[in-house]
Amino acid sequence: MDPLLRERTGHTERWVLNSPATRNSLTDTTVEALVDACGTASIDSNLRFIVLTGNGGSFCAGGSLGGFSKLIGQPLAQSEIDPLLAMNHRFGDLLQALTALPQILIAAVDGPAMGGGLGLVCCADFCVATQRASFAAPEVTLGLVPAQIAPFVWRRLGDRLARQFMLQGRKLTAAQAHDLGLVDQCVDGGEADLFKATEALIRSLQASAPQAVADTKKLMSAFTAAPDIRAEAALAFATSLRGAEAPEGINAFAQKRAPAWAT
Repeated sequence: MDPLLRERTGHTERWVLNSPATRNSLTDTTVEALVDACGTASIDSNLRFIVLTGNGGSFCAGGSLGGFSKLIGQPLAQSEIDPLLAMNHRFGDLLQALTALPQILIAAVDGPAMGGGLGLVCCADFCVATQRASFAAPEVTLGLVPAQIAPFVWRRLGDRLARQFMLQGRKLTAAQAHDLGLVDQCVDGGEADLFKATEALIRSLQASAPQAVADTKKLMSAFTAAPDIRAEAALAFATSLRGAEAPEGINAFAQKRAPAWAT
């Protein structure tokens, strides 16, 4: 199954995360597919709008731990180069590429947008969500660091709200996310209404000249860009995953119990 579907209609592409069995979690394959899509889009002068969404009633459940589950809680061997660094750094590359797109990027969210999925949302220029959408950066409750997404959540929400959001790890409803400014528009109903809302948003944006949009986004990035901490973020994530808290937090989540530090 292709983890990313790309559907082109005129000047608009829909990028559909397509792993519904895992709630569209971000595997290495999915990340690479998105990076490749960004590379193609960045040189496509006929493309004006990109809608990023997910299949199966979920937007994105976040990063997949399957590829490195055996490393959780395991200290790094002496002089070993940690494979987690490259994997996590690559996700940071994706977030940077999404932010740098010259096109208008719209996140169309139905269902959960968690962890890395929240990071994808925070890279978008606009976010439209259904009422059943939910948003969270639960990493700290699992003993992990929301490493690569942190600068983008910070840029989207501002320092005070970003701190509250990421340090609590609590889940927001679509209405709560709208109140905080994370979501720009909430719609009733499901995927059909979400599609209609994104189409209406695109029609309202068609008066914006594409080169002017690209130049404006580039200019704004010069003074609002999230700091490039990909290397530091990868190290922070790898260190937390190999530490003592991660196995306890992840096991507690799987067993639907409170972790030791919460009791």
